[in-house]
Amino acid sequence: MVDTEAAISVRGLEKIYGGRSPKRALKGIDLDIPQGSLFGLLGPNGAGKSTFINILAGLVRKTAGEVRIWGFDLDTNPRNARVSIGVVPQELVFDAFFTPWEMLEVQAGMYGVPKHERRTAELLRAVRLWEQRHAYSRTLSGGMKRRLLVAKALVHSPPVLILDEPTAGVDIELRQLLWDYVRELHAAGTTIVLTTHYLEEAEELCDRIAIINHGEVVACEPTAQLLSRIDEKEIILRFGTPLETVPPAFAGFRSRLAPPDGLVLQISRQGDDIAAILGAIAACGLPVVDLSTDETDLEDIFLQITRDGAREDARAE
Repeated sequence: MVDTEAAISVRGLEKIYGGRSPKRALKGIDLDIPQGSLFGLLGPNGAGKSTFINILAGLVRKTAGEVRIWGFDLDTNPRNARVSIGVVPQELVFDAFFTPWEMLEVQAGMYGVPKHERRTAELLRAVRLWEQRHAYSRTLSGGMKRRLLVAKALVHSPPVLILDEPTAGVDIELRQLLWDYVRELHAAGTTIVLTTHYLEEAEELCDRIAIINHGEVVACEPTAQLLSRIDEKEIILRFGTPLETVPPAFAGFRSRLAPPDGLVLQISRQGDDIAAILGAIAACGLPVVDLSTDETDLEDIFLQITRDGAREDARAE
């Protein structure tokens, strides 16, 4: 049964690309994206993310499975399903002789938005392109074009916005501007689906994350729960004096040297060993000149999950 409370809900979604060597890009995916979430969709290149998004956008025909967008079945009610989403693609594709104003007006017309309900001026101001509203799109910088794509995806006020690698290749200032706007949209009730290779962005922004690998969903959890999969963090001690061996006071800990003068201790994220570590520092007789911690981040989890999946595939072969 498909979850009608989800913004996007798929069951058994499969895509096989034909040809001499058929490729099974999606292998019966089941996935629910909750309404009102800021949802991260991650995976290595070739994992199936773009195929998944293109099916939702109506650009690729699925081989099998059921898809609902905002409660509308993609097969029986394709118009309402597609009107319920806006997609910001990776590629910067524009008509070189349209201005931003004209582009948004044409897009709104294609979605049947009456002139008195169009938000062209509001959107151009929101993405900071008001001053460029009458410039040909070919004269815009890459960052401006990226912002224009966001505005274009929002002309019909969709309840779901899909951002496919929206900050790829843009500078830090523009990335921050885009994320500030994404947060505003999310706070106003828009469901956001984000794909990105910048894992620190997904960790900071997304309340829930799914990881796709080899056409399958290998993880789908709240971000905090996903990060707790590896219950470890490291404490790095610097003594200011070269160490040749682990000091005897730290013999009971999981430790390794970090030349020339460092010692790395692995402990649980809950910090159960902190008191014992402080005691060992006092007992070791060496002055500590620096102490820092390194906690598990999304990149660690991502690499572990995708590596495990690769090993399973290799064994299956």
